Amino acid sequence: MTFTTLVEAKALLELVGKPGVVIVDCRFDLANPAAGRNAFFAGHIPGALYTDLNQDLSAPVTASSGRHPLPSPQDFAATLGRLGIGSETQVIAYDDSAGAYAARAWWLLRWVGHAAVAVLDGGLKAWLAAGGTLQSGDTAAAGGMRSDARFTPRSDPSVVLDAARVQALLQDPAFLLIDARAAERFAGTVEPIDPVAGHVAGAVNQPFAENLAADGRFLPPAELRRLWEKRLAGKHPRQTAAMCGSGVTACHNLLALEVAGLSGAKLYAGSWSEWIRDPKRPVARGEPSLE
Repeated sequence: MTFTTLVEAKALLELVGKPGVVIVDCRFDLANPAAGRNAFFAGHIPGALYTDLNQDLSAPVTASSGRHPLPSPQDFAATLGRLGIGSETQVIAYDDSAGAYAARAWWLLRWVGHAAVAVLDGGLKAWLAAGGTLQSGDTAAAGGMRSDARFTPRSDPSVVLDAARVQALLQDPAFLLIDARAAERFAGTVEPIDPVAGHVAGAVNQPFAENLAADGRFLPPAELRRLWEKRLAGKHPRQTAAMCGSGVTACHNLLALEVAGLSGAKLYAGSWSEWIRDPKRPVARGEPSLE
């Protein structure tokens, strides 16, 4: 069976150690970039390999970029090769942050043409609750990383929007830009990370945390569909783009849309942290609404 969106912890128990399966640990802390790697060394799903948001799932920051620019398809393909991920590999991504970082890995793999990738629903907490064990140390040093895999990227540039394209599309009433940040950050009443508070003028808010049930797992597909059909307000996903602070948690919303059977939304990869690099781009503040 191929997993392409979410995988349950019980199903992952059967996959650990099997040929053709690579598990990537995506834990990260924006306030402490070393924390995820340290947590990985302390204990991870057996055989998992660590992927760092800054080093593996992003390109270096530039003077005009957001905080987590997309890596080039070629650079990301090289990373996949180092992780032992080939074109037929089943990839499972997990974190301990409600899938916020694992969804970035999921989206990147899909972007370069790799469909067999899924996020562990409920993350590390669900794994432990299902009876999963942890392994400490460095999987790569123990021989868990293979260097012979080859991955040829087949990226689709149409699914990624830059700031100029977003600004142009916002003039079209048929277009919907959806911000995944928490409501208070969208409103501009709280801004713990970026130097400017608020949101892209014309965007609407759909916090990624609302994709989740109280136990940290994604809502069932039917519930996600109802949630997102309300948010889309009659628009097709192809008429929408997801954004957030830096193009990371926006991928959580894109994953939720996929689980809901509402494919086709694009990613504004630079997101808020790129948008505010140019003070001429319109910024708004105020409470979100469904209007």
